[in-house]
Amino acid sequence: MVNRLFPLKKTFHLAATLLVATGLAGPALAGSITGTVKYDGPVPASMKRPLRMDADPVCAKKHTEPVLPEGLVLGEGQTLGNVFVHIKSGLPDKEYPTPTEAVVLDQNGCKYIPHVMGLMINQPLKILNSDGLLHNVHSLPKINAGFNRAMPGAVKEAEFKFNKPEFMFKIKCDVHPWMGAYIAVMSHPYFTVTEPDGKFTIDGLAPGTYEIEVWQEKLKTKSATITITGDEAQTADFTFTPPQRKK
Repeated sequence: MVNRLFPLKKTFHLAATLLVATGLAGPALAGSITGTVKYDGPVPASMKRPLRMDADPVCAKKHTEPVLPEGLVLGEGQTLGNVFVHIKSGLPDKEYPTPTEAVVLDQNGCKYIPHVMGLMINQPLKILNSDGLLHNVHSLPKINAGFNRAMPGAVKEAEFKFNKPEFMFKIKCDVHPWMGAYIAVMSHPYFTVTEPDGKFTIDGLAPGTYEIEVWQEKLKTKSATITITGDEAQTADFTFTPPQRKK
C-alpha cells in the first residue's frame, strides 16, 4: 500500500514519443534504461506533519484527509516518487526539436500538480488555476528570466517559456507558503519523473555510453554509467539514504 496520497499527474513524454511527435526519426538501433529508485532510511518527522491547509478555508475544503508534504513520497517497499531522472551526458551534440504541446502545471487543492516536472527549452508551460481563488506563481530560476504573476480566481491559466537549459529551480506561491514545485528546463527529451512505485524508463537511446542521473529534492543526486550496444534494455537501480548530519 502506498503510504501517502500521490497526486495524479500527466505522464512525461519519453524520448521515443517525443521524437516521433516532432517528426525526428529515432536511431535504427535504440536501447533503453529502466530502473527503480528506493529510499533506505526513516521518514523524517517533518514529512509526517500535515500541511496547514486550514490557513485558507477554501484550501481546507478541497481535502477530506490530512495533506502531507511532498518532499519524500514513498510507495510500497520504500520506493521513491517525485524523482527526476535524466540523461546527464553521452547524447549526440545536436539540437532536438522543441515540442509544441504545453506541459501543464495545475494549482489544484492549493497544491502544485505535478510537484516535480521537466520541459524542453521554449516548450510552453501552461499554469492552470483550478482552485478559483487567488494564487501567486513565483518562479526562482538563476539562468532564465523569472516571473512573479498573481492569478486571481477569475484567471484560469497563464503561459510561460524558458529559453535556456536550467536544472531544477523552484516555483512557489507567495499566498500559500506551503505550495512549491520544481522544474528542470532541458535541451533534450530524455527525462522522466518517477511515480510512487519508483519505476522509470528512458528509451530511444542510440548505442553509446551514458551517464544517467536521478535527483530528489531532499536527497540530492545519484548517477550511474550505462553502455547501450544495440536495442537492449539496460538496468540502473538507485537507493537514496538520509544525508549525513554534519558533526
